[in-house]
Amino acid sequence: MYRTYTCGELRLSDAGKEVTLAGWVQRTRKMGGMTFVDLRDRYGITQLVFNEAIDAELFEQANHLGREYCIRVKGTVNERSNKNKNLPTGEIELVVSFLNVLSESVTPPFTIEDNTDGGDDLRMKYRYLDLRRSCVRKNLELRHRMTILIRNFLDAHNFIEVETPILIGSTPEGARDFVVPSRMNPGQFYALPQSPQTLKQLLMIAGFDRYFQIAKCFRDEDLRADRQPEFTQIDCEMSFVEQDDVINLFEDMARHLFKEIRGVELPAKLQQMTWAEAMRRFGSDKPDLRFGMEFIEAMDVLKGTGTFSVFDNAEYIGGICVPGCANYTRKQLDQLTDFVKKPQIGAKGLVYVKYDEDGTIKSSIDKFYAPEVFLKLKEKMGAKNGDLVLILSGDNANRTRVQLCSLRLEMGDRLGLRDKNKFECLWIIDFPLFEWSDEEQRLMSTHHPFTMPNPDDVSLLDEHPEKVRAKAYDFVCNGIEVGGGSLRIHDSKLQEKMFQVLGFTQEKAMAQFGFLINAFKYGAPPHAGLAFGLDRFVSIMAGLDSIRDCIAFPKNNSGRDVMLDAPSELDPKQLDELQLKIDLKKE
Repeated sequence: MYRTYTCGELRLSDAGKEVTLAGWVQRTRKMGGMTFVDLRDRYGITQLVFNEAIDAELFEQANHLGREYCIRVKGTVNERSNKNKNLPTGEIELVVSFLNVLSESVTPPFTIEDNTDGGDDLRMKYRYLDLRRSCVRKNLELRHRMTILIRNFLDAHNFIEVETPILIGSTPEGARDFVVPSRMNPGQFYALPQSPQTLKQLLMIAGFDRYFQIAKCFRDEDLRADRQPEFTQIDCEMSFVEQDDVINLFEDMARHLFKEIRGVELPAKLQQMTWAEAMRRFGSDKPDLRFGMEFIEAMDVLKGTGTFSVFDNAEYIGGICVPGCANYTRKQLDQLTDFVKKPQIGAKGLVYVKYDEDGTIKSSIDKFYAPEVFLKLKEKMGAKNGDLVLILSGDNANRTRVQLCSLRLEMGDRLGLRDKNKFECLWIIDFPLFEWSDEEQRLMSTHHPFTMPNPDDVSLLDEHPEKVRAKAYDFVCNGIEVGGGSLRIHDSKLQEKMFQVLGFTQEKAMAQFGFLINAFKYGAPPHAGLAFGLDRFVSIMAGLDSIRDCIAFPKNNSGRDVMLDAPSELDPKQLDELQLKIDLKKE
């Protein structure tokens, strides 16, 4: 046997035992005639001791060990004189009597410790080394534990796990597909699934009743911290259910996960907030409820009550009250102004009002308004002496609210109010069924074209489709959309109407989704579903800012795997077999 124990297993009760360990050298420390080696494996670290007075040859061999050497040792477990309370194995050490170098290592490009000196790109290039760091390994162990809990929970609720295909047909409605050329069908392409959406609906028509899958999905879209070109969904579908049935079941699953993973008790019933209310109060369909600073509209106080034309011409004026920040300096306020003017936010400026502790009022627009207006604003905003009021305005209410949301989150970060160990979860419901796409210059499905419209709004589909609400729901935690789903259309006539509103001809609808439309003719049950983003869920549980460190081999912000150097060019022979020719357009 290469080992009889792991490096995280031995305790003081094992003192006197003869054991064998195997692992990697994390660091060595030479102290006169003694050499100490920290031996690491997946389970922890054990201190090894080499004593020159006992075995000079073995001592010399130990002094030639380098970082990340893979070794095997035998020895006797001994109580440590200088105990390390930060290590589970910190009360013992192994006095080595045998050393075997299994594999030497060149000097690694960064330190394999929690506080490493390697940057993101370097760690991604040598991801197999990065995965040796305990902080990264623990994220993957957490991911494993969560998937086991999820599978057991869903199995206990009569869900059956079914694998759906990875090579499917392209459905360009939505995000961009990754496409795969077919050698046996020249000029034709598979697509990688953005979601198993239509396939799980077919499983409901097939009578499977309750389906789930830990599913790999792919979207060719711009990247950010919480996105990857390939990601994993906890994908679920249920038959003969209403919206509350789905919400209640998966709220129970979330409650179970938080209790088991973090020891956190979620409320017995989570808050539900409509999309319109979330946008009005927080400027986001995924509001972070860990802190206040709720939006207050100030049109009645500031429009037409002074000589400030920016407000007089605005369609929306709103702000936030930041407690205790009236002492912000001009430099800090200028930084906030520059922040909201960033292109990705797009505000034209920022107005502030400081209500000092002594009752003095200072504002960037005080010359345009009488003092009593600022007193009315103070009452409207719920401000107290010592508070700072920040205001944005614009000609589009929702767009300005989104800008104000960015400012609110920035202030939350600056004031340390977004505690990663605090969890505030809720459901967002009543989304718009459609949204306008500037790129396509037409209405698009907010979620997907199979989402059920609210029965109360079906009559609006012909004249006012933009007003139709969806029977859709998102699970939000700490300002992050963790999952979402909807009731599905199961009536072929309503589905046909949905395609008409989206601008599909009957021929186009049948070409892309004929298999589903035809399946509806064979007794489709009412059904609904939901998918959680596993990567996002794990990152929240682990307190991470990015999903990359809970994925074994992630892509970088450019969608590249710098370790495998992918994507890359194909060999000309492969292109010939696929009957493809590369003709890149010049920039």
